[in-house]
This record gives sequence, C-alpha cells and structure tokens, in this order.
Amino acid sequence: MIRPSARTPNTTTAPHGQGAGASRRTGLVLLLTGAIGWLASFRLAVDDWRLLEDPAYRPACDISPVVSCGSVMSSPEGSVFGFPNMLLGLGAFAAVAVLGAAVLTGARLHRRLWRALAAGALAGVVFVHWLIVQSLYELNKICPYCAVVWVVTIGLFWCVTLHCVDHGIVPVPRRVAGLLRDTHWMLLGAWYGVIALLVLTRFWPYWSRLV
Repeated sequence: MIRPSARTPNTTTAPHGQGAGASRRTGLVLLLTGAIGWLASFRLAVDDWRLLEDPAYRPACDISPVVSCGSVMSSPEGSVFGFPNMLLGLGAFAAVAVLGAAVLTGARLHRRLWRALAAGALAGVVFVHWLIVQSLYELNKICPYCAVVWVVTIGLFWCVTLHCVDHGIVPVPRRVAGLLRDTHWMLLGAWYGVIALLVLTRFWPYWSRLV
C-alpha cells in the first residue's frame, strides 16, 4: 500500500490506481495531528481507567463545574459504541501518525489509501461535531482534552481533503478546487472561529466571571 517516492511534492494528478505523492507539509500535519490526538486520547484513557478503579478519583482536567472531563467520560456520550470513545482515538490517531511519518520519509500512499483516510477523516469530523453539540447543549461541560481532539480532527480532515482535491483523488469541479486552494486558511480559521464563538456564548456567564 505504500510506495517509495521522491521528496518533492506531486503537483499533477497520478494515473488511476497509482500512488499519490504528498508534500512534506501534508506529512507533517498528519504526523502532528496524529501524535497530538493520540496523546489527548491516551490522557483521557488513563483518567477513565482511574475513575473505574476509584470513583472518587478527580482528573486534573476537572477544573470547574464547566471545565471538566470526569463527568463527560462517565456519561453515555462518552461511550457511544459501547466502549470509551478515547479507544477509537488511540487506534485512529496512531494510524494517522504512522502515515504522516511515512509521507515525511518520501513514501507515496496508494490512492485507495488516501480515499480510506479521507473517508475516515470525514467520519471523525462528523462524530466530533456531534460530540461538540452534546457537550455544549446536553452535558453543559467542556472537556479540555476532548477540545484538543476536536481541533486536531478538524485540521486533519481539512488537510486530507485539500490533498485529495489537489491530486484528483476526490473529484470536484475545478472552480470548487480553486476556491478551496485559494481560501483554505481563511475557511479553516472561520470554522474554528464559529466553534470558539459557540463555546464562548454558551458559557458566557462562567467566562465573564473569570475576567
């Protein structure tokens, strides 16, 4: 599934079925988002395990009635598929980090692997936004480590999407591809800004007391 390649970015669409080269920046984003997401998931897994052993244990991220991890992990939303959500993160982010390291060493990932990565990133970003809604409007909590996972998942999805569009792995109209390429930083910043605004307004009474 991984083929050696030159270190220079591939700016043309590879023939159907061949590997698609990626820039070092793409590889670095994959490695960093994978590593940071894995560390956040690991920290949550450790705290969840300690809570199972000792219900009186208080995670370090339980800072206030609003900023808290323990109650989020113990909620039904913390185990959507019958097991702790962070276990998904441990596996998925580890795979992303490995692929990022491979890209940085000059490997060309097969186009099918890029499509699988894009599909996984899409599923992850949809799941993350569901968790954001649940956290803000059902649980009324902000879990700091969960927020880290939100940020890196969105960044990962955006990076993989741009790569797939640039290399014709995910076919889109040329105008759409050009718009994404020209405004990707602006669009990503707006995306993060909307989420930050939702968090700010949802818990404004709490934040205002801290000022």
